[in-house]
Amino acid sequence: MKLPFSFRLASLKSGLFWRTFFLLGALTTTSMTAWVGMISVVQHDPQVQQISAQVVSVVTITHAALTHAAPELRRELLFDLVANEGIRVFTLEEDDQVAPPANNALMPDIEKLVRAKLGQDTRFSSKVNGVAGFWVSFKIDDDQYWLMLERERIRGLTGIQWLGWASVVSVVSLLGAAVISSLVNLPLRRLTQATRDFAQGKRPAPLPEKGPLEIIEANRSFNQMVDDLQQVESDRAVILAGISHDLRTPLARMQLEVEMAHLSREAREGMQSDIGQMDAIIGQFLDYAKPTEAASFVNVDLSALLGDSAHEAARLPDVRIHADIAPGAHALGNATDLKRVINNLIENARRYGKTPGCDYTEIDLQCAVKGLHTAKRVTITVQDHGSGVPDDQIAQLLKPFTRLDAARGQANGAGLGLAIVERVLTRHQAELQVRNRDGGGLQIQIVMKAL
Repeated sequence: MKLPFSFRLASLKSGLFWRTFFLLGALTTTSMTAWVGMISVVQHDPQVQQISAQVVSVVTITHAALTHAAPELRRELLFDLVANEGIRVFTLEEDDQVAPPANNALMPDIEKLVRAKLGQDTRFSSKVNGVAGFWVSFKIDDDQYWLMLERERIRGLTGIQWLGWASVVSVVSLLGAAVISSLVNLPLRRLTQATRDFAQGKRPAPLPEKGPLEIIEANRSFNQMVDDLQQVESDRAVILAGISHDLRTPLARMQLEVEMAHLSREAREGMQSDIGQMDAIIGQFLDYAKPTEAASFVNVDLSALLGDSAHEAARLPDVRIHADIAPGAHALGNATDLKRVINNLIENARRYGKTPGCDYTEIDLQCAVKGLHTAKRVTITVQDHGSGVPDDQIAQLLKPFTRLDAARGQANGAGLGLAIVERVLTRHQAELQVRNRDGGGLQIQIVMKAL
């Protein structure tokens, strides 16, 4: 059985932050893809018309300029076209190495419109004799020429710019999705941490009551719940401590009256036994009501503490204790409370874990240190060799005022022993496991963070 200390964080893959992030990212990507597709469809015809008109215009003007220019001025005209307009004109030769035109969605329609204006024998190429550009052929009389335009002048034939802008928009959108996911999950993350702290016995700082209405109401309800539970806990502790303390005085008088009364030895011993049991129950009430503050925690030598408890238990006539305690086990805690926990577990085993067929109780007390550096853990095990507890009733052991009559019916307490243990260990952020021991008996294991 595990205490609230065993709460674990959900994996990142299944976390709400990542779910929100991926959903926003998928929505943004889908929207952007649809937007790009829509823009491409809407702009297809205008782009085809614009580029075709530009190509036809350049070829027509170049054709007219070369046709009407004086032969001696044609060379100078070609230089001007290259220098000022980026237009180059070459003679078309039969052995030219001609690459096919660019493969994109606009080119077939551009070819169709340009040929309709310049003639069906007009040729197009993306590279001639290894020179890349936008190549289109035309005729002057019976001579054929290549006219080359730089690619930058023919916009819309490549998706590089679209890809670049789409990448920028995608990155910005994903960053925005991450920020939005963080803002959406921040209140829930605060609430989760506050709940975990409260489950470990700490009093969490009040959650901020600001933001959306739903967050304000949730945080306000949680803060009110913490205050109410703390008040109930405080009132219960005061009542238990007050009643228990007040009962000690009449019990002391009863003990004195029994000593002074003229009673038989059997009657006196019986009444003294009853008074002793009542005093033990009152002591359990006081222990249960006593707070354990984390501020009082210090470095506790668990090896020495367990050694003292084992030595004290070995003096009892009806106990056979087997101690296996690793040296150098240290943890942060309250030494008095931890000593009370160990003694409580040993006493619990002594009372209810008597070895079958024997008039004594065998108790195993073990302590081990496992792990490295910040992952070091101290494991303390207390187990008896008795009859154990039915598996379906183990969970009941940690509930206050619970006594299992079938397994441990001769209880001499109020059913607070293991409840006190759980209460103290919860404030120490330790893990408590209760199970039946292989071979018979009850095994109680404590796991604490080691220093």
